[in-house]
Amino acid sequence: MAQVWCSPRYLPHVQLVVLALCLFNAMPVLAIETAPRISDREVIEALVDLKAGQHRLDQRIDQLEKRMDQRFESMERQMNQRFDDIKWFLGIMIGTLLVINTGVLGYVLKRQGTLEQSIETIKDELAFLKSVIEKLLPPRQGHL
Repeated sequence: MAQVWCSPRYLPHVQLVVLALCLFNAMPVLAIETAPRISDREVIEALVDLKAGQHRLDQRIDQLEKRMDQRFESMERQMNQRFDDIKWFLGIMIGTLLVINTGVLGYVLKRQGTLEQSIETIKDELAFLKSVIEKLLPPRQGHL
């Protein structure tokens, strides 16, 4: 059986398989790249630059926070002013409606007293007219 693999007929296939295995195994080795040496001074300079950038970012964030706080305070003042205006307007409207309702109620009550007097006067006049008519007309004799 060992002679079957070594026969010249299978040799190109075996070589192709061995070559493929070598290429696929070598791929990860080709991807590794060595990093250049960085001196301590370069590392320190890079750290200083990073700290300076961080400080600038902190300042910018602080400025943005201050601007946002100012905007919110301005909006709060505007909203308070609007609510005060709305409350003032509603107070005026309620006061006006109360005055109108009071006037209408007074008119109705005054008119009611006048109507009661008018009704009494009309009742008295009707009673007087009835008595006059009864005196002028002869009494009825019988009902048909």
